[in-house]
Amino acid sequence: MRFGGFIFKKWNTPEEWAQAAKDAGYSAVYFPVDYTAPQSIIDGYKNAAAENDLVICEIGVWNNTLDRDAAKREANVTRAIHQLELADYVGANCCVNIAGSYSTQWDGPYKDNFTRRAFEEIVSTTQRIIDAVNPQKTAYSLEPMPWMYPDTADSYVELIKAIDRKGFAAHLDPVNIICSPQLYYKNGEVIEEWFRKLGTQIKSCHAKDIRLSGKLTVHLDECRPGLGELDYETYLRCMAKLDDRACMMLEHMTEEVDYIEATKHIKALAKKLDIKL
Repeated sequence: MRFGGFIFKKWNTPEEWAQAAKDAGYSAVYFPVDYTAPQSIIDGYKNAAAENDLVICEIGVWNNTLDRDAAKREANVTRAIHQLELADYVGANCCVNIAGSYSTQWDGPYKDNFTRRAFEEIVSTTQRIIDAVNPQKTAYSLEPMPWMYPDTADSYVELIKAIDRKGFAAHLDPVNIICSPQLYYKNGEVIEEWFRKLGTQIKSCHAKDIRLSGKLTVHLDECRPGLGELDYETYLRCMAKLDDRACMMLEHMTEEVDYIEATKHIKALAKKLDIKL
């Protein structure tokens, strides 16, 4: 498996970017530019990653392809198509987005997000994005969320079957699916279930942690890996069963020291379990 995260060190060239990733202890990277970058810049980063044995893990879309505003929805779908084209060109593991929400908040909760209508629109929109590109070296994927599909391993399996495209694969963020005390206290079992049901269809995973507080009603907060209760030993064991290009990527921290400490924590656990990152 591969491991990566955000790069804080400033760089001026793709070669400096690749070296900064290696200096941070990473073997995988987020691609640092989007599809609007000049071709020469895209090629520079693509080649620097290959020359330094860095797997380009994911290229993000991060918009709402179910936006209730028709013009915004169309613009978001168009961006998703272009980002998927870029991911295929550079050979990224996946191009990842959320499925979409009917909320005014682009990634927020809404009462209709779990309706059959939402499921069918997610399927048709995802099919449209994939069919526009017909990716050969990457796959489009959806990050699980607590208040939209896919929210469980079973709903992800159902989506995979309904979308029915070779160019669709799975992305996992365990913290996003721990949405109750019941799941919190058995999160290792939840992680095992996702890997058991999705297996090698998982191309990319996010790494963060989660804490349950005693404030009513229920408060679950993200935190740095090692400061919460996510069962990272189970997570790493499951990841290690995937192919060598599968990536675990740190995210959602704002300070460099947090990435440094999170890297130390995860690498120490991996060493203990005799897992190579």
